[in-house]
Amino acid sequence: MSLARQFAERVTALHYEDLPPEAVYWSKVAVLDTVGVTLAGAVEAAPKILSEILGLQAGAGPSLVLGTNLRASPLDAAFVNGTASHALDFDNTSNTMAGHMSASMIPALLAAGEAFGASGSDILLAHTVGFEVGARLGHGLNFYHHEKGWHPTSTLGVFAVAAACARLLKLSVAETETALALSTSLAAGTKANFGTMTKPLHAGQCARGGLMAALLARKGFTANPDAFEHKQGFFNVFNGPGNFDAGRILEGWGKPLDVTAPGACYKQYPCCAGAHAAIDACLMLVHEHGLFNAADIARIDAWTAPRRLAHTNRPEPNSALDAKFSVQYCVARALLHGKVLFEHFAGDAYCEPVIRGLLHRIHAAPLTEKQFPEDNHNGAELQV
Repeated sequence: MSLARQFAERVTALHYEDLPPEAVYWSKVAVLDTVGVTLAGAVEAAPKILSEILGLQAGAGPSLVLGTNLRASPLDAAFVNGTASHALDFDNTSNTMAGHMSASMIPALLAAGEAFGASGSDILLAHTVGFEVGARLGHGLNFYHHEKGWHPTSTLGVFAVAAACARLLKLSVAETETALALSTSLAAGTKANFGTMTKPLHAGQCARGGLMAALLARKGFTANPDAFEHKQGFFNVFNGPGNFDAGRILEGWGKPLDVTAPGACYKQYPCCAGAHAAIDACLMLVHEHGLFNAADIARIDAWTAPRRLAHTNRPEPNSALDAKFSVQYCVARALLHGKVLFEHFAGDAYCEPVIRGLLHRIHAAPLTEKQFPEDNHNGAELQV
């Protein structure tokens, strides 16, 4: 039996009444968090440019474009809202999938929910089911998939969105299977575009793609049910032979549901999660010693988990978005200000002379295996 079919059977079998209270609770938190960061992100350039390109107008569809008076088709609303949800990089993350699932799923679910009359409980169930699908794929494909350069938010998240939307729309097992198989051809997104508007676009296209897969399957569209396992299918094309473990994907399904344990991580700072441990270390130093003066700092050594340092070692950020992925920049802000805020990533704040002057004294390096156990990928150490 194909993986798409096995996923579909599990997705359709779960009902709201089956959910443990903690799954309902954490899905509610995810919805609130995602709506909040989407409203905040709606004023950013990426979703505004996308709305302009799509030619969105007031009253043009059933689904609200958050933070505006625009209504659009479910697909366009999911696209723009998904981009807005990730525009500030302040949305929750899944360490299991190594990406941002809620930011892609919830914009699609809200857009489809408005268009097709879903209830709040329908959305919570759908988010829980989609979260499980995305997490399960993470178990079988990471961390090779992530380190190869794919952005799992989009490449794996599209399956979470497709599964969630299929459940929201009450698709049959066969239709859900098709939506998931179809999504193997909609997966895209490379880490090379981190630090640009294209990164949040990944979340938007993923929201649109997963919803579109469910809507197409609902109308009888076809796809190869073996699209995951096929010799030219998702596993072999995206990871390559020998670089995935399909047997782990369904192992332990729902025991517990991933949305509850380990669950999503909620950000304290509006920047890449890979810099957060270093920020925490800085704030501990500030709490102990008070704010630092840049002129008094001779050198800072920061060690970050290797797979996170790969996209956060940016000693000279060249834009506000790029600064969100610079562990050096985030460390400088935390030590000099005792906080890391939205305004630190606005306009040309990254160009401030005091900050730029300190950056070359901040040396980022990967944690060694001795410093950093292999089964823990969130660590950081700091020495000033």
